[in-house]
Order: sequence, then structure tokens, then C-alpha cells
Amino acid sequence: MGNEKEFVRNIGRIEPRSLSFGLLIGCFLALMIYMSMSDRYVTPLPTGPVGFTVEPRAAPARGVPSSPMVEHKMNSPQVGPRNAAEENKLSSDASHPGSDLFEENDAINVRRNSSSMIHDASSGRQDAISAQQLGNENIREDQHEKDGGSRVPDKNSSTTGDSTQKENIMNPKQLGESSEAVKPQRKPMCDFSSARSDICRMEGDVRIHGKSSSVVFVASNQMGDPEPNESWRLRTYARKFDKTIMEKIRVVSVKLSSSIDAPRCTLHHSVPAIVFAVGGYTGNVYHDFNDALIPLFITSRQFNGEVQLLITNTQLWWVHKYRHILQKLTRYEIIDFDNDDQVRCYPHAIVGLESHEDMAIDPSRAPNGYSMVDFTKFVSSAYSLDRDSPIKMGLHPERKPRLAIIDRHRTRRLTNVEEVVKMAEELGYEVLRAEAKFETQVAEFAHIINSCDVMMGVHGAGLTNMLFLPMGAVFIQVVPWGRLEKIARYDYGDPAGNMKLQYMEYSISEKESTLIDLYPRDHPVFKDPMSFHRRGWLAMGKVYLVEQNVKLDLRRFRPVLLKALELLH
Repeated sequence: MGNEKEFVRNIGRIEPRSLSFGLLIGCFLALMIYMSMSDRYVTPLPTGPVGFTVEPRAAPARGVPSSPMVEHKMNSPQVGPRNAAEENKLSSDASHPGSDLFEENDAINVRRNSSSMIHDASSGRQDAISAQQLGNENIREDQHEKDGGSRVPDKNSSTTGDSTQKENIMNPKQLGESSEAVKPQRKPMCDFSSARSDICRMEGDVRIHGKSSSVVFVASNQMGDPEPNESWRLRTYARKFDKTIMEKIRVVSVKLSSSIDAPRCTLHHSVPAIVFAVGGYTGNVYHDFNDALIPLFITSRQFNGEVQLLITNTQLWWVHKYRHILQKLTRYEIIDFDNDDQVRCYPHAIVGLESHEDMAIDPSRAPNGYSMVDFTKFVSSAYSLDRDSPIKMGLHPERKPRLAIIDRHRTRRLTNVEEVVKMAEELGYEVLRAEAKFETQVAEFAHIINSCDVMMGVHGAGLTNMLFLPMGAVFIQVVPWGRLEKIARYDYGDPAGNMKLQYMEYSISEKESTLIDLYPRDHPVFKDPMSFHRRGWLAMGKVYLVEQNVKLDLRRFRPVLLKALELLH
């Protein structure tokens, strides 16, 4: 007790100024100790006159590094086998190639993630990332939708409302990085918004194994460790609205993966790849062009031949039949996707084809502003067609214009074609009867049509050969009975105008239809054709496209041929 009183008396003798100075020194030392313990990046107190310095924080492991992208070395010996089978899309062939396990590198921080996100075009599910997040790729919505087609999903939100479909791409400014120093590798952009086709575009490290129907896009470390197992499923035939035929098209899986899970490249390519299907209605000349060749032109022509084509659901005879066009679109070997056991690596890939309308190209949406005129010029070049304009009767009155009659021998036949030929010859035409059969060489038939100034025929696939006419030629479509004018104009009339042809349309009367031999005149076939349209395509087609042939009224049709002659002056 006595010691405590003595301690209090001694404290009381200390001057207040000295006590205050001591407390200040103590607080300063405590502050220094706190700061050094709270941040491992603070350097020790300097011995010189300069104050303490703080090192800049390193970017977190999940951030976007400020250093340039580290390129994967595909041929690194530090590899090992791994199963490359796609989720829910395993190859039935047990010999499909394995993949490489890349050793982790200090410069590439790869983190495996077991979560999986599947995007299936048939179910309407799709990536919910906005176009702005993924880059400057413009996703456009095709407004045309055929009967029976599904609704176009919203391109900025998930139709399922599943929040797990959304991903965030880190903003480098949030990590203290300058936006100029960050060049993230763009992840696949899969667009399911069109009613006509689905398409995925990707640039970077793309690995394609056709036999397992797998396209793997290897995510860069600069992407901020995105979901590595996110995937999309699509059928690459440009007739998406036709549910029945699309079921026969092979599904291709596009998967976002980390490099550690990606299959090892067995072949390296320096040009882009395009994966597409030619199944469906292959063999029908209209669908050959409408569903495959025109969409392929839209998608591939921008590469000027520096692109490789990988075809699923392919037919070797089809590739041979249209070899002149395909060889004009690519300088490289065409790959049978379904039977290709190589792992092909590309710097850029497009899965699916861009398609606008039937037999049409929208210049505002096509790369480089391509149009149907560009396509017909391209086709003329592929087949070395000589004529780019029809005869000018005013300049060459001694010459006869050539008329090609597309002759059909099964449905919608022109039953009095001989009489039509005779009348046309009397009017001053040189007449050719032409029918493109399955075995007909396209190049040969293209030269025949290109030599003509006028082409006519009953509505049907054979009219697709108007593609070979010289620009400015006259094209006459004979429309069968049954309120088919809208269909005829959509399939061939509007495309003819887009090709700069002079289009004429002749709708037959019921007396010119052979249906009068099958049905009474008071039957709905004549009195109410729209009742068949309302029952669907099959019911309408059975009567008006299959059962019907045409016998032209020569007196009624004669003015049409005379008008065509006037258009050639």
C-alpha cells in the first residue's frame, strides 16, 4: 500500500508537457506497428530521410492480368492423355482421340471448374450475355417466321429465367488495370435469335473434332476464369423453322473450356473454319441453293477463299455436283465432319450459316454488303458463264431471242408444251425445252440457261435455274390454280427482282387446271381454295402441288410472250 502511494506521488511530480510528449511518441509507434501488420505490401521503415513507401497491390488471381496475353504452346511436350468426350455428346466410337493435360505455368493461372451450363437451341435456352459484354458482334433478329416455327427468343435474356445462365466478365477498371492494357479474348457468341438458323462465332484457340461432333473454344487466362464447361448445342442446317427436317440434322456441341481440359491438336490450320450441314432436302435444286449455297456464300465469301469447310450430314455426290461453287469459296480440302477423327485447331471458327430470307440476301446484314446480284455474279464466275445481258432486239432485229421452257415430267406438268413451243416460234422465239434432272451436270445446264433471254415454267424447284440467266433477262412464272400467288412471288418473284431480272407472272384460270378432271366445279377446290391452306401445307400441297397439272390457254397466254419480246427492246 505504501509503495502504491509513493508511485502516485512520483507520477504527480512529472511535468504535464513531458507526459504529453511521451504519449505522442507511443501513439506514433503503435500506428506504425498497426500499419506494418495490416498490409503485407508495406515496406519496412526507411533509414534515410525519405518517408515510407507502399508497393502497388498485385491483381487478384481471378483478375485480368495487365501483362500481354501468354500464348499457349500447342506443341509443348508437357502433356498427358485425357478424355475429350463432350458432355452429353459422347462419340460412339471408342477410338476417338484423347486430350492433353497442360502443365500449370506460373504465367497462366488455370482453375478447373466442374459446373456446367448447356444451351440447347431446340429448347430455346441460350446465353444471356449481352452483345456489349461479348464484343461488338451485332446480333440481328430475323423477323420472318414460317408456319410452325418457334418464337424467336429474346437475345438479351434467358427464356428460362435461370440465373445460372448469366456470367459476368470482370471490368478491368475495378481491378486497378487500365482498359488500354487489357485485350480479353472473346468467348463464343452463339446467336439463337434467328428463325432461320443458329450460329456461333469464335476467335482464338478453337479445336474441332468432327467424329465426336465437338467444337472446343479454349478460354484465355485473360477472360477472368469464365465458366469452363459452358456449352451450346445447335443443328447447322439453315432451315431452323422446319422442325421435322431439323430432327434429321446432326447436333454439334460448342464448348467453352480451359486449356487443361481441351483436346490436344493433331493438325494446326492458319485459316478460319466453317462448320455446316447439307442434309435436309439435299438433291432438290431449290433447297440446295436456298438452304446451303446462298447461306454459305453469305458466311464464307468474306474470307475470299482463305477458309476451310467442314460439312456434317454430307453427301459426297453433293460436294461433287456443286464443286465449281465450293472450289470458288475455299482453296482448301473440304472435310467430311462426321467421319473426321483429327483434332483440328483453328484461329477462328463459325459453326452454322447465316441465312436471311428464301433465295435472298439482305445487304444491310451481309458481310461487305453482299446482295443477290453479287451472288449471281459469283455463280456466273464459278461456271464461266459468258453472257451478262440479254439480247437487245432494237439493236439486232435480225436475231431471234431464245426462250427456255423448264419442262416438268412429274407434278405440275405443262401438258400442252408442244403447242406452246409452236406458238412461241411463230412469235419469233428460238425455243429450248430444258429439264434439269438429278444426274444433269450443273455446269452444262447453267450454260444452256445463260444462253437464253427469256425463261418460263410452272411454279417449282426448276425455276431456281433463273440464277443462271443474264442480268436483265425476262423470267415468266406460271402460277397453278389454288391461290398460290403469294407463295410463288415469295419463292421466285421477289428473288427475281433482287437478281435484276424482269419478272412476269401468269396465274392460270380453273379451266387451265387439270383439277377440273378430278373434282366437280362446285367443289371447295375451286370455290374455296383457302380452306385447303387453312388445313396446312400437306393438305394444300396434296391437291394444288401434287395432283395438278397445267394446260395453258394459248389465246390467253399469247400476250404474255409478246410482252416479253417488248421488254427485250
